[in-house]
Amino acid sequence: MMSFKFRKNPIEILCLGAHCDDIEIGAGNTILRICKELEVDRVIWIVFTSNEIRKKEAYISAEKILESVPNKNILINSFRDGYLPVQREQIKDYFETIKLKFTPDLIVTHHRDDCHQDHRLISELTWNTWRNHLILEYEVLKYDGDLGTPNFYVPVNENIVAKRNKILIDSFQSQHSKHWFSDDNFRALLRIRGMESVTKYAEGFYARKVIF
Repeated sequence: MMSFKFRKNPIEILCLGAHCDDIEIGAGNTILRICKELEVDRVIWIVFTSNEIRKKEAYISAEKILESVPNKNILINSFRDGYLPVQREQIKDYFETIKLKFTPDLIVTHHRDDCHQDHRLISELTWNTWRNHLILEYEVLKYDGDLGTPNFYVPVNENIVAKRNKILIDSFQSQHSKHWFSDDNFRALLRIRGMESVTKYAEGFYARKVIF
């Protein structure tokens, strides 16, 4: 199993999520590890759908994840949840404005085969907009049962897992009634991906094109 390293330091990261907790669930551990082990100069963190309650929660969560990053832009938008595909033109225009301002070394976005239509659109437009960047597609555990076979793994230790889970659970109070929103559920997928990558915990990603 080969390992991967960034060619430059410090690095800049773009995080994209359709909903307020997607980035934390899919890539929160990885972002925490990168921020701990590497010099991260700038992060742009973009969420596309929210309401007033979830917007406040999302800011709190992102601030905690990115607490060590000197330059961060947390952008929580109010596109209509569940209707992102019919707002495609406006969202594509939004992507283009970000592209003009930012050339990230790493982009994390949704998996292209995710069953949620909002997730798929964000993934598709990510690839339409940034064609020469390192893009890792994360997975979101949910009811649809759409888990696949990732090909890029990021091992994380117990301290990072505990920190990510605490940030999620403490920040997103509005989600506590959901049957899937629990510490043991968040750990379950990390254990499976850890087993697949010969470690205890890991986040799995889909990397379509990586130049070593």
